[in-house]
Amino acid sequence: MAMTIHLLKCFGAAPGGGNPALVVEHDASTETERQQFALEHQVSACVFIDRQPDGAIVLDYFYPHTRSPLCLHATLAAAHVLLAAPGAPASLSVHTAMHHQPLRLARRAQGMFVSLAPQTPPAVIIEHYLPSELMGQHMHLLSPPVVASVGSPKLLLEVADSTTLRALRPNLELIADWSRLHGVNGCYVYCRLADGHYEGRNFNHLDPGMEDSATGVAAGALAHQLRQSLSLSQGHVTGQPCLIQVEYGADAIRVGGMVQNST
Repeated sequence: MAMTIHLLKCFGAAPGGGNPALVVEHDASTETERQQFALEHQVSACVFIDRQPDGAIVLDYFYPHTRSPLCLHATLAAAHVLLAAPGAPASLSVHTAMHHQPLRLARRAQGMFVSLAPQTPPAVIIEHYLPSELMGQHMHLLSPPVVASVGSPKLLLEVADSTTLRALRPNLELIADWSRLHGVNGCYVYCRLADGHYEGRNFNHLDPGMEDSATGVAAGALAHQLRQSLSLSQGHVTGQPCLIQVEYGADAIRVGGMVQNST
């Protein structure tokens, strides 16, 4: 069967918006070839759906610059491909290629959701000067920096407000180097908004033009760290406003939002 490619937008705050992802089916290429595919297409994330002989479904994620253990906006895109077709089930269990992490995909009226368990993050000593070095400016944080994970560890940094958040111009090469050294997948900087919602930005791409408009793994990690459900806005800086909904549970985190075909 010929390779099939779907382009979808995920977590859009309004129709037509969202973070783009490519979903690839019926592909038998190597890891190196998949990485080259992601590099050539320059979409924020690609996910390859691999169907095993025993019926199991495996999701394999690639950014343009690296393979990833988990990407939730790409997972939502895969969920749309697997669950939105006529006659498809309302939910489905899959697992990830790199760490064999189980994921439960579900279709709801308000969008696609992924249920997953919190993960033990790498034990990282975060020196007091590190956030300022990574962000390339003096950082006044409202809470201690912490690494948290629902499958792709993030360094979480809380700043005072959205003005501070949107003005950040971090040292992306230093973030990438530090992340590789410590087994962390970049930084997620966030702030609390007046209405009790949150806003965030994710830094794990080397090219500032590839900044994520929505980062579900970071939203899930933040909900786990705060021990609460939350709504999180992202994508103001990239011009693609996104909204991520996270339902917190002690044993499972559910991350979801709108998924649409890109036209």
